[in-house]
Amino acid sequence: PLGDPVWAEYGVAGELALLELAQVAGLTLVPPERRDPTRTTTYGLGELLRAVCRDPIAEIWIGLGGSATVDGGAGMAQALGYRLLDGAGDPIGWGGAELARVARIEPPEQPVWQGKRVRGLCDVQNPLTGPLGAAAVFAPQKGATPSQVQQLEQALQQWAQVVERDLGQAVAGIPGAGAAGGLGAGLVAFLEATLESGIQLLARQLALPERIRRCHLVVTGEGCLDEQSTMGKVVGAVLEQAIQAQKPLLILCGQVTPAARAGLAAQPLPLRVGALCDRIPDVAEAQRQAGHHLEQMTAQELRDFLEQDAGIGRL
Repeated sequence: PLGDPVWAEYGVAGELALLELAQVAGLTLVPPERRDPTRTTTYGLGELLRAVCRDPIAEIWIGLGGSATVDGGAGMAQALGYRLLDGAGDPIGWGGAELARVARIEPPEQPVWQGKRVRGLCDVQNPLTGPLGAAAVFAPQKGATPSQVQQLEQALQQWAQVVERDLGQAVAGIPGAGAAGGLGAGLVAFLEATLESGIQLLARQLALPERIRRCHLVVTGEGCLDEQSTMGKVVGAVLEQAIQAQKPLLILCGQVTPAARAGLAAQPLPLRVGALCDRIPDVAEAQRQAGHHLEQMTAQELRDFLEQDAGIGRL
């Protein structure tokens, strides 16, 4: 995200490629003291796309979660050969703040992704700009100060205007355009991608409702279980299917907010929440040995579930 090389993986299944933005522009790749979305870039995603497009791929899915960036997909576009120029005709640099300088966009002569279908998988409906946009909602989570949030909002507005003028794509108000710091808008503008609910797409591909109907217990999880977890995210979709099938649900997580716990307690099915930080108050320790602690917690939660919820039957 700050220009340092990283190792990244992608998956290929037949003519389908599966990419994850967080592999190359994830927040976990930036130490807390260096997090600054005015500087971080999605350039690595463009490099990953170039690598993927060397294979005989027909379709590309890109997971948009966990980014350290608010650059509207500009870095990705730069890596794919787009020239993002300022008023003097010079290339702009990397990072969200640089979008305020963009005056013209010139496409590459031979797009490497031509003829490939691209889907951006996201779990939010936020637009690119405005009070619910990428800067206002997500930039503070990535290290932006209040003044930087305002700076990024103005830069994204400029970016949207130039994208619409030069590429013919009105991206500012598209639901999901603000996902991953505006990468949703970038995928639509530069790759003619569609933005889709990741969990809904995966649920269809995996026949999730049918699988849940056949099982005795449903287990899902998330890093931090909060009020947004039931709004278009994996936990919410799995919860909905479990309710429809009337199957007991176990949610495993690192942390859970009081509001999320209260909301889940009101759901009409047997449900348990296991949170590491309920057992290990020291968050740093919980993170340091997360795999071990998760294994121990899961075993105990399953034992408790079986003992206390007789309706579950035998597994």
